[in-house]
This record gives sequence, structure tokens and C-alpha cells, in this order.
Amino acid sequence: MKKINVNDEACIGCGACVSLDEEHFAFNDEGLSHPISQDNLNSENLKNAIESCPTSAISLTENSSDNDETSIEDDEDCCCTSCDGHCGCEENEA
Repeated sequence: MKKINVNDEACIGCGACVSLDEEHFAFNDEGLSHPISQDNLNSENLKNAIESCPTSAISLTENSSDNDETSIEDDEDCCCTSCDGHCGCEENEA
């Protein structure tokens, strides 16, 4: 099951995602983006919001189960360019 993640350390609160996709994003109390819905993850607005993030703070990650995320924090072998620590990519599953 896929999940929207926003890396709080990378987010600068520019608001691009909130303006492009109000269905999935809003500002939290710190002025940073956070996901408000995990529905409709194939929407064009979500795709545009992810691609428009200037710091690549937004990612769609694959959970190994509903309650068990795969974590590869600080893994230098990660094949992703926008990994937020919950990669789940094929190269790291082995």
C-alpha cells in the first residue's frame, strides 16, 4: 500500500503542493506541508505537487504492510534521489 510522506527536514513551506493539490496537502502549525489524505493516490494533482516540490520533500512510498514501513535511514546504497528514509525500492529489499 502506497503512502504520501513529507520530509519535515526538507520541507521549506513554500506552499506549491498545497496550492496544486488541496485534496492531499495542508499546512501544519509550523507552516510546513503535511498530508491530509491518503486517498486517490493516482491523481494528476498529486503527481504535479510531488514533481513541483523545490526540495523533493514529498514522496510516495510503498509500505510492506499497513503497520510496517521499511526503513533504510541514512543508507548510502539507496538507489533513490529523493529517499526520505522509507524507500522500499527493489535494490534495498534483498
